[in-house]
Amino acid sequence: MTYLDALILGIVEGLTEFLPVSSTGHLIVASNFLGLAQNNFLEMFEIFIQLGAILAVVLLQRKKIIHTLCNLKEKSARNFALNIIIATIPAVILGLFFSQFFKDYFFNSVSVAIALIIGGFIILLVDKPQNVQIIQPNDSDNYADINNMSLKTALQIGILQCLALIPGVSRSGATIIGGMYLGLPRIVATSFSFFLAIPIIFGASLHDVVKYKSELNPNNIILLLIGSIVGFATAWICIKWLIKYVATHSFISFAWYRIIFGLILIGLYFMNILSI
Repeated sequence: MTYLDALILGIVEGLTEFLPVSSTGHLIVASNFLGLAQNNFLEMFEIFIQLGAILAVVLLQRKKIIHTLCNLKEKSARNFALNIIIATIPAVILGLFFSQFFKDYFFNSVSVAIALIIGGFIILLVDKPQNVQIIQPNDSDNYADINNMSLKTALQIGILQCLALIPGVSRSGATIIGGMYLGLPRIVATSFSFFLAIPIIFGASLHDVVKYKSELNPNNIILLLIGSIVGFATAWICIKWLIKYVATHSFISFAWYRIIFGLILIGLYFMNILSI
């Protein structure tokens, strides 16, 4: 991997992490196009650079996070924290025991393409343009609905998040569209998805760093830093745009993007332009 490869992959990560299009799937396809062979370092790189995107969420939502941590005696803060914990547990359990299985059998461009297409049609079924309710920009800072979310709903979203172990499904897509299917307003489902990403990606990154610590030589550390910093910058821009976008738009455009991109990938595979 070159420094330019790391920069490109960092941009891909930051742009796709919080959109319902699958950042991991895009990283796998981008790595394929860049001619990067799957190995231990690339596997760690694709997970680790997500930390940059998560740091963008932490900084942008720092007021809510700090308020929650400092006011756990309040019922609303406890409910919010408990909802995040409950929703995180299913993916942690499944990831610890079956992550290698998913990496062995699903981390390839064809699996990504199929998951993109299926996910696109699911978005078309769940998200209806006529259901878009225009809200004021400041309303995106109102997390009352997240605080009052039931533990059952949080758990259901957490279970749906497990689908994202298959690259191409999209963690954001599974949690946002899943939340909307369960009755959450679009802006609430999107905001909850942002917060839910923090523990799961921090945990996954830490797990892979420990697992592949032998890969951490000076050059590889620089590559990780480049990818993470670029991912942070692009994710910052993308998050601020997405919060405004969901206030007045459905996710239908992302559904069609997934379907078209997936079909293109399958076409490239059968034309022997894209390897599995």
